[in-house]
Amino acid sequence: MRDPGRNGKGFNLPVTINKIMETKSKINARTGKPKVSSRGGARPGAGRPRGGTNKLKMEDLLADLDAELGIPYSAQIARNYVESIDRKDWSGVRDYDKVFLGKIIADRQHVEVEDTTDALEQKKAAFAEALRDITGIKQ
Repeated sequence: MRDPGRNGKGFNLPVTINKIMETKSKINARTGKPKVSSRGGARPGAGRPRGGTNKLKMEDLLADLDAELGIPYSAQIARNYVESIDRKDWSGVRDYDKVFLGKIIADRQHVEVEDTTDALEQKKAAFAEALRDITGIKQ
């Protein structure tokens, strides 16, 4: 008969502890109250309040900058741009140029559509034809 502690290869089988028995007590021995985890999980009063926001508003930020600088923020940016040119900080000048160009182009882009009476008539005719094709109405 084989030794029950061996698996046939000369190694002992792992011994398991009773899995039903708890290894740690869930009651605080000093206070007699249940232990509360101090890490993770929901805790009263933790986190951002419901309905509250933790984001900065751009308007508030710009107003604070204007108040702190004593001049409008846009004027400070222009002043910094001129100073970077005076210092011959060409990488800074390039960065300012990119920002200014992007802002100017974004502000200046708009599409103007002018419809002549001929174009309107052509659109009406095309729409009427498409509607006839969809509904199957013959003229």
